[in-house]
Amino acid sequence: MRIAFFSPMPPAKSGIADYSEALVDELAKIASVDVFSEAAPDLDRSRYDVALYQIGNNPFHTFAYEQALEWPGVVVLHEANLHHLITDLTIRRQDWDAYLAEVAFDGGPQALEYACKYVRTLQRGPDYDGVPMLRRICSVSTGVIAHSAFVEQAARAAGFNGPSAVIPHGAWIPEANRIQWRHKLGIRDQSPLFGVFGFLKAYKRIEPTLRAFARLVRLQPSAKLILVGEPHPELPIYDLIDRFGLAENARVIGFAPIEDFVGYIAACDAIVNLRFPTVGESSGTLLRALGLGKATIVSDVGSFAELPDEICLKVPVDSTEEDLLFEYMNLLAMRPSIRDRLGAAARTWVSQECPWDLVARRYLDFLEGKPSCRNEAKPFCRNEAKSSALGDTTSVEDAPEPEPSAPVEPSYLIGWARQDASGEAYVRGHLTRLTKTLEMTPPGTVNDAILEMGA
Repeated sequence: MRIAFFSPMPPAKSGIADYSEALVDELAKIASVDVFSEAAPDLDRSRYDVALYQIGNNPFHTFAYEQALEWPGVVVLHEANLHHLITDLTIRRQDWDAYLAEVAFDGGPQALEYACKYVRTLQRGPDYDGVPMLRRICSVSTGVIAHSAFVEQAARAAGFNGPSAVIPHGAWIPEANRIQWRHKLGIRDQSPLFGVFGFLKAYKRIEPTLRAFARLVRLQPSAKLILVGEPHPELPIYDLIDRFGLAENARVIGFAPIEDFVGYIAACDAIVNLRFPTVGESSGTLLRALGLGKATIVSDVGSFAELPDEICLKVPVDSTEEDLLFEYMNLLAMRPSIRDRLGAAARTWVSQECPWDLVARRYLDFLEGKPSCRNEAKPFCRNEAKSSALGDTTSVEDAPEPEPSAPVEPSYLIGWARQDASGEAYVRGHLTRLTKTLEMTPPGTVNDAILEMGA
């Protein structure tokens, strides 16, 4: 099979670039792969059986997204929201008409009204949570690959009804000397060491992590925490460390090259990898930690909730988050045997489910239309369809036509409320979530029922 592979590649500071490099190394052993890390407007499409696009929610992927609209193929959705990417393609290019057109296409009249009233007038930011901007890419793509059922279901909710597959994120199984890297950090072997890795942003639950760790330090004064990654400008990381009295126990390492990055993971006894809110993104950092056999604590949400319970500890994203995070950190600090058991199970799972050669084989099986790797057995055809630009798309002739979700009127939902002020206020405050839930629920009959597991 001949594959045109579109993705940012190293040295781009992108986790997907690292992912793509590892995937291509193995995929090229079993298929013919040409890599494009920038736009290829004069590409001879007849040379390829399929175009494969790695799509993430940042400016590194603008060229791949535009190419996927111009030449539809199989998209790999690394997360369930592309709103930041679309704003980069439109607002940052001063093309407000294109942005509003995409809002209307993805979110309907209500979303458009909000964008015209608040976003274009710069009174508020874009509705990133309410308008995921997946519908456009899903309307033209011939196939979807996701790393989790969470993201696959989001593509379905956006109207995609073609063949799809859930292929786990590939995992690195590196080797690094724990003692050597602890010495480099100046940390004694007996000191419990926790680590937070990757771009340090608020949604990685940095503040709750620091609060829980401060409680741990009161019980375990020798405990240490390293934060390895570039701090986001809007996260007052140093102020938080000072506020919680952690100047002697927590250290911000900052951005680290991959060799050092892996070494710092190896030095740790446990890794904290939290996310909320989440759009279903997978974490290459988490996979590296699991591959190194590290005990990990993750948020029980999105793609992380799908990890086997025996390989990690899961923290809810509710009012109990900090308390349970503290309890887990204390458990892992006090009980090395539990750390070792979790880490061993993690490394075994990764080596069985996520090696790059197996990931590449699953990709190829899906692209070749093998039923065992896809939710529909319809084979792919080489596609020659064209579209002119963002907002002007032409579906591939052989691609299935998506059926848009039935619209839900707000007045209908408000009619569900208890007949008091608090009931209506509750429904109005949750209109976006309730609408999403109904629109992704398949049609039923009077004989059907739904069980919602709310707790």
